Amino acid sequence: MFNQRKTDPFFTALLTIAENVQEAIHYADNFKVETAADLKEVSIKLKNYETEGDTLIHELITKLNKSFMTPIEREDILQLAIKMDDILDGIEQFAAHLEMFSLTDIDEYVQKFMENIVKSTDEIVLAMQLLSKRKLEAMRVHAVQIKEYERICDEVLRTSIKQLFIREKDPIRIIQFKDIYEQLEDIADYGQDVANTIETIIMRNA
Repeated sequence: MFNQRKTDPFFTALLTIAENVQEAIHYADNFKVETAADLKEVSIKLKNYETEGDTLIHELITKLNKSFMTPIEREDILQLAIKMDDILDGIEQFAAHLEMFSLTDIDEYVQKFMENIVKSTDEIVLAMQLLSKRKLEAMRVHAVQIKEYERICDEVLRTSIKQLFIREKDPIRIIQFKDIYEQLEDIADYGQDVANTIETIIMRNA
């Protein structure tokens, strides 16, 4: 049986990684882009979040290498951390591409993607809070919800690309926006990977 009172350092580390991802996603969503200089600022800030995420992953791996005992399978701990970090890498790439293309006119589809990605990362943090309290079964509802947000993003991708070819006549803009939409869908997919890992952990340990 898990010790209910003591918080395990590995679960604390996973929660810290999740909170860094959440903070980065909220920052990206809240930032109002109006100029190319704004895009540069967002890109630099998200690169900082990504660097912090890499540091947290490195610290976790070091801790895993030094530990004889872990609260759950060490592969599951590492997988969870890496899948969360993929979200961070994805949003950093997304911001870098916005800057590269000088895309300051964010449309309703980008906003819809971001809205669901924000909700997904909020669910991930809630799940990691439950993990730190050893409430594994209670994590399931958050995994299900994350998958629902990914399903919505799938629909947004289909609609956005369909509308892009209907509305946009400039082939360069079509290439740019299609790239942006697909990157956002990839980020939603990374969230689903986290949900799948959570479900694996529940199955093995609850």
